[in-house]
Amino acid sequence: MIKSYDSNDYDVIVVGAGHAGTEAALASARMGQKTLLLTISLDMVAFMPCNPSVGGPAKGTVVREVDALGGEMGKAIDATYIQMRMLNTGKGPAVQALRAQADKWQYHEYLKNVIEQTPHLTLRQATVDELIVEDGVCQGLITNTGARYYAKSVVLTTGTSARGRIFIGELNYSSGPNNTIPAIKLSENLEKLGFKLRRFKTGTPPRVNSSTIDYTKTEEEPGDATPRHFSYESKDEDYRTNQVSCWMTYTNQDTHKIINANLERSPMFTGEITGVGPRYCPSIETKVVRFADKPRHQIFLEPEGRNTNEVYVGDFSTSMPEEVQLQMLHTVAGLKDAEMMRPGYAIEYDVVDPWQLKHTLETKNIKNLFTAGQMNGTSGYEEAAGQGLIAGINAALRAAKQPGFTLGRDQAYIGVLIDDLVTKGTEEPYRLLTSRAEYRLILRNDNADLRLTDAGFRLGLISEERYSKFLAKKQQLIQAHQAVKTITVHPDDQVQEFLKQIGEDELKTAVKADAFLRRPRVTVDDIERLTGKRISLERYIKEQVEINVKYAGYIKKEEQQIDRLHRQEAKQIPNDIDYAAIEGLATEAREKFAKIRPETIAQAERISGVNPADIAILSVYVQNGRYVKIQK
Repeated sequence: MIKSYDSNDYDVIVVGAGHAGTEAALASARMGQKTLLLTISLDMVAFMPCNPSVGGPAKGTVVREVDALGGEMGKAIDATYIQMRMLNTGKGPAVQALRAQADKWQYHEYLKNVIEQTPHLTLRQATVDELIVEDGVCQGLITNTGARYYAKSVVLTTGTSARGRIFIGELNYSSGPNNTIPAIKLSENLEKLGFKLRRFKTGTPPRVNSSTIDYTKTEEEPGDATPRHFSYESKDEDYRTNQVSCWMTYTNQDTHKIINANLERSPMFTGEITGVGPRYCPSIETKVVRFADKPRHQIFLEPEGRNTNEVYVGDFSTSMPEEVQLQMLHTVAGLKDAEMMRPGYAIEYDVVDPWQLKHTLETKNIKNLFTAGQMNGTSGYEEAAGQGLIAGINAALRAAKQPGFTLGRDQAYIGVLIDDLVTKGTEEPYRLLTSRAEYRLILRNDNADLRLTDAGFRLGLISEERYSKFLAKKQQLIQAHQAVKTITVHPDDQVQEFLKQIGEDELKTAVKADAFLRRPRVTVDDIERLTGKRISLERYIKEQVEINVKYAGYIKKEEQQIDRLHRQEAKQIPNDIDYAAIEGLATEAREKFAKIRPETIAQAERISGVNPADIAILSVYVQNGRYVKIQK
């Protein structure tokens, strides 16, 4: 039976249509919930105000996880890339990462069209000023025109628009990214509702005219010839061979002299900017000051699309005055005569301290209210998309009165990201790194579908057809693993000559193919050629077999660590426990437990500043079953 709705009544409302908002709204609508997506500007849906790229270390794996769960980012970049590259191919599988250059205009148009064509989803331009909250429950919102919209769940994904302020030298003004309207009153309303906000800062570099770049003075960075995809639904035959190159160049001592001579005009150094900037993506002036001993810094020239002359000057983020930016550019090899089409700028914005959130991304303070993306203190489109998907899923589940959905640190990089935010908070724009994941050999770029597709199917985000193909792939993988355990490699002349050529010791006796495959330079293709036996027709199956066999010992160790994690996660901590009543806890531990209110002993262990003795005391106290409840 079709539901009957008042025109302004929805199951889920999503505020903001950036990378978090689009995933949240699409997930909610695809789960059957009547969803409203509000954005300050329809021209900024899934826009890339900073670098025109998707993926990279850890981030690329997040995109594949989003796709495995039924999200859209992977499909969007696969439909609109101008270059695709696998990074770190000379390193182990845990740190290999896919990265694509996007046609930023096509990317925006692709996702806007998907949103417009999705059933149960309404896209509307509006600025939200206030939430409607009664008895600690969010019931809707009010726009700047006075329109009221009601919903069972609300997701906020305001990005860098929340009280945004742009800085270019001595000039600064209220603005969202790319000179859009900022959201002012919503931040004020959140503060009135008791949320703790803080100021963060990010920035973007100038854009230059491609026809004025001397590419002969730069180093070419072409795309991969081997087909690569972010979405598991993309096909090798659709891989683009007419890719657009990026280019690499460097700053030099002349660049650094101009920067040092104008630091008193940089709002980063005059105190005008008070927000905390990203440690792993600093401005060029910050890099020059912080790393004064370095004679040069890498710069990447990244085309913003096929049908535009705009080139993004990567790793050259700056808030220097416009005329100083031009001087800086003209000192860089290849940019001597470059025309600047847009100046770089810094932008300050409000974020919600993420320790105020649950792992579902629902706020602890207000029921039925979720937040996601840069609003939670992260940086990057990919981190935003991952959070947006989880927030949208949980908003839809809440609207349907179903239990929430979370991902653990052992299940996905998205789980690592959210757990870090909720458990540890962040003092600066958070960037996901492979080093943040304890189980990164399990959370690989190649196996996101094996980890998460089952969950996406249960949630209703993966179609029956796609799920059937996934099950077939799993069966092929099982068969391939069985094949390498049964095929025998004999020490014949062909095998011995091959081993000599690759610098490996000769075989003394016949061995099974999996033992032979443990040798670093041996591949599944080699085994098939030397034995005449077929292991798999699929390149992706072969890659996973090689990884699982070669790294079996390390993977087993991580699996043992995960078993311990699960035992600790099973030890639940009551939400109403009074930590002040627990004798023996260190003061810092007591304060942080009370602030974060960990849900399990495993989460309590991950809180910074808490020592093993505090965990032991808490564990015994909870296990005892008799605890003092907090007085409300």
